[in-house]
Amino acid sequence: MSDDTRPILFFDSGVGGLSVVAPTCALLPMAPIVYAADSAGFPYGTKSEGEIAARVPALLGRLAERYHPRLIVIACNTASTIALPAVRAALDLPIVGTVPAIKPAAQASRTRTIGVLGTEATVRQPYVDDLTARFAADCTVLRYGSAALVELAEAKLAGEAVAPDAVARELAGLFGQTGGDAIDVIVNACTHFPLLEDEMRAVAPAGVAFVDGGPGIARRVAVLTQGQDWPREPVVHQLVFTRLGDREARIGTHLRAHGFASPETL
Repeated sequence: MSDDTRPILFFDSGVGGLSVVAPTCALLPMAPIVYAADSAGFPYGTKSEGEIAARVPALLGRLAERYHPRLIVIACNTASTIALPAVRAALDLPIVGTVPAIKPAAQASRTRTIGVLGTEATVRQPYVDDLTARFAADCTVLRYGSAALVELAEAKLAGEAVAPDAVARELAGLFGQTGGDAIDVIVNACTHFPLLEDEMRAVAPAGVAFVDGGPGIARRVAVLTQGQDWPREPVVHQLVFTRLGDREARIGTHLRAHGFASPETL
């Protein structure tokens, strides 16, 4: 161990990327974390590809200049599927993206019917077609884009109650499609959605499994940082918003109990 305090920078439109931070911290408990949420641009799932492709590389450039990370994780499926090549071209450091966990879902499915639950921007991306063709060609893959679940996840972390019927209405967007009653695995193709997994399990049909990319991303980060030094003592993680309003302040209060300092603004 040394005094190398360079952080791992996690980036998302909101707090969904915390579902990736958790498994990463479990594997790398001494790693300093900077978590950056583009609250001024939230939500990404309803924005155009052009808006996201322009916004994300610019923001990550500013964040890299301020925090000097050893590695960046784009902990957002929408930003990754649209902006990842541009970010890698612009920044000279390792960049880890987030993609829908269609491969492990196909490996786990018995009925060969999979649901992909993401934002509207993610589920319409050609990248999802490619992953389906490569890893789930023998499966029926049904997709549904939900902006409401993103909002519910943000509200939950801000201390607000999540109504079960609101979650059930969104899952009905998958199960209500033709053939949807055969779904046995749902891909959480938005990093916000694992934060609602307990609520989704409570209203989903019995036996339906949920998979997401968080554990796989954590393992990738561990491989890319293998052999690097970490601080001798645990450090307080940093939380950054591009806009700090009432909800972000409440989220910051919640995260202080999980090792984060009071939020900063970019």
